[in-house]
Amino acid sequence: MTIKLVIFDCDGVLVDSEPIAVEILVDHIARAGGAVTPAQAYEAFLGRSMATIRGILADQFDLRFSETQMDAMRADTRRRLAAELKPIPGIAAALSALPAPFCVASSSQPDRIRLSLRVTELLAFFEPNIYSSTMVARGKPFPDLFLHAAHSMGVDPSACLVVEDSAPGIEAAKAAGMRVLGFAGGTHATPGKLATAFERLKPDAIFSDMRELNSLLHAVAVRTA
Repeated sequence: MTIKLVIFDCDGVLVDSEPIAVEILVDHIARAGGAVTPAQAYEAFLGRSMATIRGILADQFDLRFSETQMDAMRADTRRRLAAELKPIPGIAAALSALPAPFCVASSSQPDRIRLSLRVTELLAFFEPNIYSSTMVARGKPFPDLFLHAAHSMGVDPSACLVVEDSAPGIEAAKAAGMRVLGFAGGTHATPGKLATAFERLKPDAIFSDMRELNSLLHAVAVRTA
């Protein structure tokens, strides 16, 4: 089997943004009168779109965010990302060495994806192949986004490999009929309990150093040939 397309999640895979995002979310939940700990936020919201997060907040925490509150949270997020965001170590070199085409498919909105990639000097690697959950009916853990990315890139799902850091993302990749690597190299790996999630979901491989990406790509292709 040849891997013809590598699909990257963005937050926690390309850029080390999850601790920033969780801190902002917990803060804005508190401003709205709710109480969610960082541990609860990682467990409930990691890898999910804001539309899905709003639904979870309403259903499980009886907390409803207005559009004004959402706009304020997005503004805080953009400000913090622009000032603090760093790329995942080794990602630029790994992308430069990839033998297959690649794209990004993220639960974030397109403007936030591009901001994150621009701040970390990764945008040129991906433009214009940037896909957001806002482009499909259902976000992760449903397969819609990954299937949309594969279709847009002209690649059969069975020839795609996804690099993900969250349970919903791994579930989405498997539901799409794609191979998937679990990446646990972001600073949220421990608070996000990624090892536990990966053990349960059994991705094709687990790694924490982007220098391993190419060898893993080859190993998955050989194993599934």
